[in-house]
Amino acid sequence: MTSAVAKPNYDLVLAGPVGSLDAYIQSVGAIPVLAKEDEQALANRFRENEDLDAARDLVMAHLRFVVHIAKGYTGYGLPLNDLIQEGNVGLMKAVKRFDPDYGVRLVSFAVHWIRAEIHEFVLKNWRIVKVATTKAQRKLFFNLRKKKKTLSWLSDAETKAVAKDLGVKPEEVTEMEKRLYSRDALFDPTPDADDERNFTPAAYLPSPQADPATLVEKADWNEDATTRMTAALEILDDRSRRILEERWLTEDKMTLHELAAEYGISAERIRQLEVNAIKKLRNEMAV
Repeated sequence: MTSAVAKPNYDLVLAGPVGSLDAYIQSVGAIPVLAKEDEQALANRFRENEDLDAARDLVMAHLRFVVHIAKGYTGYGLPLNDLIQEGNVGLMKAVKRFDPDYGVRLVSFAVHWIRAEIHEFVLKNWRIVKVATTKAQRKLFFNLRKKKKTLSWLSDAETKAVAKDLGVKPEEVTEMEKRLYSRDALFDPTPDADDERNFTPAAYLPSPQADPATLVEKADWNEDATTRMTAALEILDDRSRRILEERWLTEDKMTLHELAAEYGISAERIRQLEVNAIKKLRNEMAV
């Protein structure tokens, strides 16, 4: 009886809707639903003989249910094709663990595995910071949206009613509602953003060098060092001062040989004058 089941390429299950989502949904919707007897027979073949063809048929026949469940999670802003892929993983896990002896249909058993995989995917990808870590918070996260009858914030009475219904504290309902309707802010501005209109968090972080005391101290030290160096240069003779200026205090520095040619002495003599001038500067500035 199972021979009547359509057998699309099993890679479709593993890859999910990697191409056209509409085409994928149409193709899985065309796969016939298994009769209870056929489902039981396939499940027994897989469980007793590890028949992968039987497992494949069970999975393929239930892909339509994954699509239906995944559509219920589109309100979290995640791509439907990604939700379907995760749901397919849950379906395959359910097929692997399904026991036909319990007498229930596979779809009733698999729905919990499908939702569990989608829940994990939503929690990992919906926000940069996790919104739900405990079991109670996860329950609240996925049920609060359903419990809300309007898009406005819950009133105090509604908050207490939801908290009682879900078995959590009213404060937890309020906190989760804030998390649900908050949005992640970009940390860094876009490359072409106008600096005058840059309101991202990165623009307001203090620089590690932004301590006012450190900045003032550094500015005072630089000013004092500059003043003392200017005064120290005055004690040098014109030739020694010019050698230091041309060798250290200009961007277009002269070489020892260029200065030697200008003064008509050897490059070694220029080097000696430079060393002596530096020693005089250090002694003067150390006072």
